[in-house]
Amino acid sequence: MLNLERLRTLDALARHGSVSGAAEGLHITTSAVSQQMSKLEREVGQRLLAKNGRGVRLTDAGRLLAEHAARILSQVELAQSDLEAQRGQVVGELRLSAFPTAARGLFPLALSALRERHPALRLRSCELEPENGIAGVVRGDLDLAVVLDWYNKPMALPDGLVKAPILDDPAHVAMPADHRLSGRDEVDLAEFADDEWITWGEGEFCHEWLMFTLRSKGIEPIVGHRAAENHTQLALVAAGLGVCIAPLLGRRPVPEGVVTVPVKQRVRRHVYVVWRADADRRPSIRAAVKALQAAGERVG
Repeated sequence: MLNLERLRTLDALARHGSVSGAAEGLHITTSAVSQQMSKLEREVGQRLLAKNGRGVRLTDAGRLLAEHAARILSQVELAQSDLEAQRGQVVGELRLSAFPTAARGLFPLALSALRERHPALRLRSCELEPENGIAGVVRGDLDLAVVLDWYNKPMALPDGLVKAPILDDPAHVAMPADHRLSGRDEVDLAEFADDEWITWGEGEFCHEWLMFTLRSKGIEPIVGHRAAENHTQLALVAAGLGVCIAPLLGRRPVPEGVVTVPVKQRVRRHVYVVWRADADRRPSIRAAVKALQAAGERVG
């Protein structure tokens, strides 16, 4: 009979594409991955891995068995969800991620409430950018991910995921207090054509959104500085080094010397939580979604 944990190892290898990636995803050592695969090969009587340079690749038999493993593990997840739903208890382990400002603005409220109401639930959280959080849920490394998209640039979700809204996060432009537009009630992004922007890292979803939005207005952005965290961006604004987009979740408290002004176009981020459809009936998933939405109402 096929061993479930060895099938889980094979599935992780297929999803991550390497022994080190599978080990990281499963939170085990690379030697443990190799041992599990050696045992699985003996179990099925066929080679499942072949050398590929310094790494490995799945053989035809390995790919075939990996396809079956994914379906088997999905059925196991569904069975566990059904049992948990039938029992009606919020128990077990729940692994969550959130992009940095949501991890700071939502997780302390939501996770403390979950721990208080459901002491038998073990919580494991981490910071991940939206794309990485979604990938983690798809791979099964995470149960839930708090992600975002923008009002004019939605993020496509892979098949098999479910989502629920948490809050709409309004974003203002943050500028030095002595900026020419700091006394305005609202501004148009086109008015910052000659300003230096402080933005996120190259390739990050929020950075790509800002470039897309400014260029749609005929502006080629002048990017002076990059910082992953909104508080770092605001500190650079306070130093007079440029302007930045300041979402609600990321701008409290606003540093001295910085003014935030609403944008005429009602710039906002949609913040939501995603999870796998085959885990939809788990009480722990439902409890976490409810806690995140309650946290969103408090900060929104």
